[in-house]
Order: sequence, then structure tokens, then C-alpha cells
Amino acid sequence: MPIHQWPVSEQPREKLMQQGAEALSDAELLAIFLRTGVQGCSAVELARQLLAEYGSLQALFTTSQRQFCQTRGLGPVKFVQLQAVLEMARRFFWEELASRPALTSASQARDYIYSKMRDLTREVFSCLFLNSQHQVICYEEVFYGTLNQAPVFPRELARKALGHNAAAVILAHNHPSGVHEPSQADRQITGQICETLALLDIRVLDHFVVGQRQVYSFAEHGLL
Repeated sequence: MPIHQWPVSEQPREKLMQQGAEALSDAELLAIFLRTGVQGCSAVELARQLLAEYGSLQALFTTSQRQFCQTRGLGPVKFVQLQAVLEMARRFFWEELASRPALTSASQARDYIYSKMRDLTREVFSCLFLNSQHQVICYEEVFYGTLNQAPVFPRELARKALGHNAAAVILAHNHPSGVHEPSQADRQITGQICETLALLDIRVLDHFVVGQRQVYSFAEHGLL
């Protein structure tokens, strides 16, 4: 049965308008993005098939361009639209973060960093530079590595912090393996960075480790 013949309360667009986006399932949200199905398959049914094939929205959204475009019901146009949606979401997080008078909640920084780093296929070490009022100066990817690790140099990080005239920083790096727990090496380099920046009176407020679905906070676990 075509979606327009479903009860209004079950049609994804109307359900979103009446109950809000949070009331929709992953398949219903994806169906709205798809807009149309394929022959013999409604947009919702197609969305369910895609989620069954890929396992999750994240797996679908982070697949390669080639695989995405070869998937039934998708293609280059949908791929371009999806990349635009994802980039708008990242920019929304950044604008919300940068427009605040001061960074008062770790969750604000966590959400933005997670949106930036969760899909990276190699390890990257990033930093949020903050002024003395904890306002965001900028976000920067500082060190790049391989699938398993990124070389981190405390002196270089200190140089960048001084260049931005930062009074505080929030560190972050990702684990492409998906594991969000910090390694012993992560703990050691964090301690070295804290010691180096402390000599310059620059505080390390937190260090986030970004996994596939979770973010580990050094501060929340009493490691800073």
C-alpha cells in the first residue's frame, strides 16, 4: 500500500509535524530523506531494507561513495544530498558552540567534537582552543596518524596554543577501531601535555576519546 494511503498518524512526514522528529524511528527518518521508494517498495520499506543491509544509520552514512551509489534506491544525487545534510549538522554544532558567551558544559564541546571525528578512518588529534573566559577561539586538527595512532608533540601543541593566545584547551582524538577507552599511551601523552601547558599557564579542561558510538571524557573519570 502506498504511504499516502496509510493512516495519517503513521505517515512519516505527518507524524513528524504532529509529534516531532524525535518520535520517528530510524527507518521513518531515513524514508523522509529518501522521499520516494522504488518500484514495488515504498520509501519506508526501502529504508527498512537499507538499515537491515547496513546495520545502522551510521554505517549507511559513512560508507564509501562508490558503495553508496551502487546501493538499490540510492545514487549520486542522494549521496550529494546526504553529504550536505551531514555538513550542515556539523556547522550547526559549531555555530552553537562558538556563539555561546562561554563554554559552560562539556556536553557542548563533546557533541561538536563527536560530529567532527566519529567518521574519520585514521587517527587524528584535535584541539579546541579557548580564551580566558572559556569562549571558543577555534577548533583545529593538529596531528595526523595512521589507522592505529597519531604522533603527538606537546611542544608543537604549546606553540599553537600560544599562537592562538589560548588560556585553556580541550583535547580530543579518535580511535578508528571504535573503542572509546583510552590506552596507557593516551594517558601518558595527556599527562605530558598537561605538564607542558601548565608551564605556560594554559589549562587542559578535558581530553575526549572518540569511539564509534561513545566519547570518553578524561575529566569525568578524574584523570585530569
